[in-house]
Amino acid sequence: MTVLEIDGVNNVRDVGGIPAEGGRIRAGILLRSGQLSGASAAGAEALRQVVRHIVDLRDGEEVAAEPTEIEGPETTHLPLFLGSVRSFFEADTSLEDLYLHLLEESGERLVAAIRVIAAGEPTLVHCTVGKDRTGVTVALALAAVGADREAIVEDYALTASQLPPERSRRIAAYLRAQHPDALHAVALATESPAPVMRSLLQQVDERWGSAADYLRANGMTDAEIAALRAVLVESAPSEEG
Repeated sequence: MTVLEIDGVNNVRDVGGIPAEGGRIRAGILLRSGQLSGASAAGAEALRQVVRHIVDLRDGEEVAAEPTEIEGPETTHLPLFLGSVRSFFEADTSLEDLYLHLLEESGERLVAAIRVIAAGEPTLVHCTVGKDRTGVTVALALAAVGADREAIVEDYALTASQLPPERSRRIAAYLRAQHPDALHAVALATESPAPVMRSLLQQVDERWGSAADYLRANGMTDAEIAALRAVLVESAPSEEG
């Protein structure tokens, strides 16, 4: 994957180049990031140059607090959480439980987001940080087309290092003050441990058969999954010649 520098936006990368069955993930088709509301004029212009469709996975409260106005790309709002983000901190939800919650409660919306990717336009998927909702959506899309499992995990784990350290320190201090007895709040806001995503993908295999089967169980057709693969996977260049 390639980390991109977009002024005012954190955690931007193109997942192109990840090894996949029969080739590799095509560059310039699937990008991921944190929220776009801080994009400077130059950052917004840079996004317009590479993105045709934006999938915003934030809930209404988040969108109202940090609206995004980037003219040009079409934007689809698909809030993945049934309930507010705040509720997960109040309940001291772990990352593992949060991701299972997404799989169990938001399957149709996950499929809707992945259908946008399958349409073939250069697409940017984002939430607030670009870690959890974005991480699960991108991981499912990649796994469904046979991307290398450890490369998917590595892409997810990269997020923690892409978040501004001062932001993570500030949020950790705030959460400890607001939720002094919470065990999982800081991890929920700032961490992306590889074992969490590795375990999630294993659970998908165990419960649904595969990521593609998970998408089928939530309404995606075989033709749509084939289209997703055609969009995302390209043949690796020959080493001959």
